[in-house]
Amino acid sequence: MRKSSTLKAMALAATATLILGATAACGSSSDSSNAGQTSGANGTKDTITITTFGDFGYDNLIKQWNADPSSPFQVKMTTVSAWDDWKKQMTSELQAGTGLTDIVAIEGDSMPSFLAPGVSDQFVDMSDPSLDNRWIAYKYAAGKTSDGKLIGLPTDAGPEGFCYREDLFKKAGLPTDQASIKADFATWDSYFATGEKYVKAMPSSKWYDSSGSIAQAMLNQTHFPFQTADNTVNVNNDELKSVWNTVTSHVADLSPKVVQWGTDWTKNFTDDGFATIPCPGWMLGGNVEKNAPGVTGWRLADAFPGGGGNWGGSFLSVPQTSQHQAEAVQFAKWLTDKDQEVAAFKAAGAFPSNIAAEQEISSEGKKDPYFGNENTAQILTDRAKHVDPTLPYKGDKYSDILGLFQTAIQRVDSGGNPTDSWNTFVQAVGQLSD
Repeated sequence: MRKSSTLKAMALAATATLILGATAACGSSSDSSNAGQTSGANGTKDTITITTFGDFGYDNLIKQWNADPSSPFQVKMTTVSAWDDWKKQMTSELQAGTGLTDIVAIEGDSMPSFLAPGVSDQFVDMSDPSLDNRWIAYKYAAGKTSDGKLIGLPTDAGPEGFCYREDLFKKAGLPTDQASIKADFATWDSYFATGEKYVKAMPSSKWYDSSGSIAQAMLNQTHFPFQTADNTVNVNNDELKSVWNTVTSHVADLSPKVVQWGTDWTKNFTDDGFATIPCPGWMLGGNVEKNAPGVTGWRLADAFPGGGGNWGGSFLSVPQTSQHQAEAVQFAKWLTDKDQEVAAFKAAGAFPSNIAAEQEISSEGKKDPYFGNENTAQILTDRAKHVDPTLPYKGDKYSDILGLFQTAIQRVDSGGNPTDSWNTFVQAVGQLSD
């Protein structure tokens, strides 16, 4: 196994900070395998723990770290399948003041709620002047509190293209050349109009993967969907109503009426259930290819209705309850350095937030055999240029209200009346903000 010089340098630095004999932080309550950790006595190495959700592309990196004799400590990772599940568990353990691992992953849309005063104090400040130019500026800023504490190190960003089934397009008589795709995906109106042609020619299939993903894509292009700049909750605004009206008006004809991430959603990848899906980098290998390994028609378009958008991008944070804070901070910094973010992209499609890593993957010119030998890294790099980092504004309640909004969309997908579901959503938001 090739040993990274970065790993060795970091290991030496971490050695000086080891707290001998300290008790390791408790593991995730969903994974009892983290309970037994070495204490550093009798020449053994301490073990630090990390919890992620989904696929961060860290499996081989952690194996590399643990196999290197110069590593001053071992690392044990727990992976929770979905962010919502991990968010509930992490919030509960934060409130209890016990149970959290040494490093925790936090999803980007939820980061503002953890930056809030009182909550952010429960995390270690990882500020370091040497990190100032490591990541994309807006991702770096998104991990900082209002008073400048750095509590989240950016793992990835989420510039979006659109994945589409070239084989299904051909069956429907739709053009598949990039110029035509860009024209058909130029605006939301042209995108939906092309979808109408598709479902007319392919009545057994639907245009997109779920109403929820389209709602998310459109929300990422709004200015103040849920809260104003001073964090006042306001969902009765024209931007949000426009997203709602557009998405719910297409439920009957273009949506497969399934919940994103659910079993039916996963099944549709291989059953020709839909033809398009919004695709940030993490959607490529971690979802499309993973859910449809035998399907040969998936492609990534260098196009996105309305210009562009950023969906996702997570952070690594170190809770104050960690008994190995110095080691945890050092390992989080290592995971978000250039070589490791490049490796995570190649393993799981997590598009780097690290500037040097982004430059490296875009310059390599490697083609992705699953996506028709396209240079998906270059496409995502091009899409990143279309991201407006100010959109959408994410206040402290963004993630909670987003969950309520997605639930309201799901009610309409299940046959509910759009007006009634909207009113239920507004009522729920009112209770949340009281």
